[in-house]
Amino acid sequence: MTSLQQQARALGDPTRYNIFRYVVDAVRPVGVAELTEHFALNHNAIRQHLNKLVEAELINEQTARSKTRGRPRLEYRVDPATESRWGVTGPYERLSLLLSEIVRSGDTPLEVGRRAGRRETSDPEADAVAELIAQMAVHGFEPTTCREGSAVEITLTRCPFVSTAMADPETVCSLHLGIARGIAETLGGLVVDELVRHDPRVAGCRLRCHLPKEAATGA
Repeated sequence: MTSLQQQARALGDPTRYNIFRYVVDAVRPVGVAELTEHFALNHNAIRQHLNKLVEAELINEQTARSKTRGRPRLEYRVDPATESRWGVTGPYERLSLLLSEIVRSGDTPLEVGRRAGRRETSDPEADAVAELIAQMAVHGFEPTTCREGSAVEITLTRCPFVSTAMADPETVCSLHLGIARGIAETLGGLVVDELVRHDPRVAGCRLRCHLPKEAATGA
């Protein structure tokens, strides 16, 4: 586990801090070429700064989805566990905003989660399964997937809200099911049927989904 001191050191360099803030403010994944152009630095300099931020667990590195051949492009986005002290909306802040919306609106956790999922879909043209996995990763669930025919099962290998989920699993799990359904509904081509709960201390909750007939057959 990276210490706060390590993260503070990583952000102590002004250029590196500005790169971090750019990634935070972008909301979507950011590539090296975009950062190179924006900061007028060479490729290697940007990569070195990004590597330091990845090592400090402030941002995550991922391979961009591509429909073309060639070397896969790397993208960067804020680590979902990054704390609010660094000027981002941390995981428990995100949860508190959703809980506040439940109280304020009087709507169910499922409906509030669904609205949040609709707002958070970053690429409406993306493959529905891949985008749902990507968005659950953004929330810190570290998802894995298994697909057999039209059935898709996404295992959430980490619960980012262990203590709250232990105290009120009905609310927290309903929020997460709603988020998944909102994402899937915005994209189309995937239906989220249910969330099979596990003890949040060991995680492993499963989103059971299915592809409609036309999506499964590529019609």
